[in-house]
Formats: sequence, C-alpha cells, structure tokens
Amino acid sequence: MSFLSRALSVAAAALLATSLMAVPAQAVDVSPPGANDWSCKPSAEHPYPVILVPGTFESMAKNWSTLSPYLKSQGYCVFALNYGATNGVYATAPVAESAKQLAPFVDSVRAATGAKQVDLVGHSQGGMMPRYYMGFLGGAKYVHHLVGIAPSNHGTKGLIVPPPDMLPTPDYTLAGCAACADQQAGSAFMQQLNSIGDTVAGPSYTVISTKYDEVVIPYNSQYLSGSARHLTNLTLQDKCPADVFEHDQTPNDPVVHQWVGNALGRASGPADPAFQPVCL
Repeated sequence: MSFLSRALSVAAAALLATSLMAVPAQAVDVSPPGANDWSCKPSAEHPYPVILVPGTFESMAKNWSTLSPYLKSQGYCVFALNYGATNGVYATAPVAESAKQLAPFVDSVRAATGAKQVDLVGHSQGGMMPRYYMGFLGGAKYVHHLVGIAPSNHGTKGLIVPPPDMLPTPDYTLAGCAACADQQAGSAFMQQLNSIGDTVAGPSYTVISTKYDEVVIPYNSQYLSGSARHLTNLTLQDKCPADVFEHDQTPNDPVVHQWVGNALGRASGPADPAFQPVCL
C-alpha cells in the first residue's frame, strides 16, 4: 500500500469514526412530536397524510421538531422517516438508493391510513430526493403534492459539509457522503434527475427558498420549471423582507410553517403565490 493510500485509509477511518459519533445510537428512529401515529386517519378537511423527509445529515427528530407538531395541531396525519444512513449518519447514501427507501414508507403510510395519495414535505435533499422517487420509481401516482423547503433541485455550486462535530473534507465519497457528491451542480445524478424535466405529470409542486441560503447556491437554482397550474416557486423575502432564516433553520421558520400550511391546505394546485404570511 502506498503512503498516499495509507493516508487516505487513515483519514477515512477517522471520518467514519467521527460519523458514528454524530448520531447517538439511542436517537435511531425517534419520531418528532406529532409524527408517526399509525392509528391516525385523515379527515375530510385534510385527506392526504403528510410525510416529512429530512435533509442531508439530519434525523427526522431534529429536522422536524417544530413543523411536525405544527401540522399535527392543524389536524393533519403526520409521518416522518430516517433514511440513507452511512456509517451511522443519516441521508448520506446515494440519493437514488435513499429514494428506494422512501417508496416502501409511502406504501406503509397509504396502507395504514387508507389514503390513495400522500403529501410530501422535504428539506434540502429531502425536498429533492422525492423527485427521483416520483420520476424514476413510479411514485408520481402516489403523491398529491411535493413541498420542498430549500431543496437542492439542481444541485449546489457551494459545498455541502458535515456538521461541526464531523470533519469536513472535499472528498465526500471518502467521507461516507455519496449524497453530498450527488448534490453537486452538474453531477451525474443531477443530470439524470433533471433529464426528464423538472416536474412530472400529476403532483403539484411548491418550492420555498430563502435568499440567505448558504448551502444550496445560488438559492434560485432551487426553483423548478413548469406550469403555474402545478408549480409555485417562492422566496421568503419576497413577502417578508426582514426574514433572515438561512438553509439549516428554514424548517423552523414560522413563516415557512405558514407557507407549508397554505400549500397543503389547497385541494388542488400548489401554494397560492398571492398568499401573504404574517411576518415576524
């Protein structure tokens, strides 16, 4: 083994060990408040169960600690999942493989609730990955609405780095984060994802972005192309100029909660572009 190979092996081992510490064993599959009540039956007012899909490095418990109880209080049946764990770190596996984990979860929610379709709300990778499920795994017929919060729909020209308690590295595959490499603008995965167009027939799409996004760059690369009948792209500051929420914390923004509520509350079509949330 060459000196370089040994150095890379040592670096990989250190990164993997740190990754294992990033997600405590007892945190596995802990649901956020209000989520995963498998006895919940959708009401006539909210007929579609909502599935919350976390972003890269995130667990469902951390990513959805505020939006999940908010939606539950509004009368929705709320579900959430962890996916794509690599070396103990969530949402770091190849995005296409993670989409294959979303598919049976959607089936389980549909079976438990009796709903033919679900609404998906995802953050970052979680707002983009369902598009692979919908476009390449036959999931479109099971999705009523996809709401992406700061989604990496066309990748990023910036860097997706681990949280502070993990060692950053430019070699994301070595670090155990194939999803990070997949989410770089121009990656083979991104080219495949968008080769069939930004949207597929059937579901509605809402994209919620912030101009202060420091992860998915540029922020307007999150926007999707498509008919206004089925798609709304919005930036928080267009309605609330003083909103300073950035990428990581957008799921906790009360303004984002209002936009998600507006999107999910519509019988058909995406969020209403004319909606004015209460700015804080």
